[in-house]
Amino acid sequence: MNYPNGKKRKVKQVTSQTNNQGYSNRGMSLEADINVTNTYYLETDKAVIHKKPTPVQIVNVKYPKRSAAVITEAYFKQASTTDYNGIYRNHYIDFEAKETKNKTLFPLSNIHEHQIKHMQSIIKHGGISFFIIRFSSYNETYLFPGENLFPYWYEMLEDGRKSIPYEKITQDGKLIPFQYQVRVDYLSIVDTLYF
Repeated sequence: MNYPNGKKRKVKQVTSQTNNQGYSNRGMSLEADINVTNTYYLETDKAVIHKKPTPVQIVNVKYPKRSAAVITEAYFKQASTTDYNGIYRNHYIDFEAKETKNKTLFPLSNIHEHQIKHMQSIIKHGGISFFIIRFSSYNETYLFPGENLFPYWYEMLEDGRKSIPYEKITQDGKLIPFQYQVRVDYLSIVDTLYF
């Protein structure tokens, strides 16, 4: 096919390697999938949920050109809380997204104490707080309520198990199905758990 300017359209050849990737290798990280989902939620007026920016203190900036500034030194101002927050159905939502390649467990070392305290405070004040956990080896993503994770956290602090078994995530969490436009439709799970 020729375009109006008379030039032929370039056709990209698809190799068998890209054809065989299939469902198991979608090429996006959990964060990228959630960002696509949140954009869809925003555009369809379903919810307003955004990724929280990490607060940094800029210390040194170089200006090699007038139009280009390069940050050469910066520090985190404070520990960040969770990854995402926003409003859905008149409720405050706050959640953390974690991805693991481990096939048998979710390591609690991926979570920090200030995040647990923050999430407990959200729940105490009537908000909804949870984890979205992806087991990349299985291409499975789960919504795991904060209330379900807290006991594992406190058990770890008392020299207990330092992880949550995969089976417990599948039992106590809810599988989030993958879809094209709504890659991680976590709000459909929020509807069943909280409303």
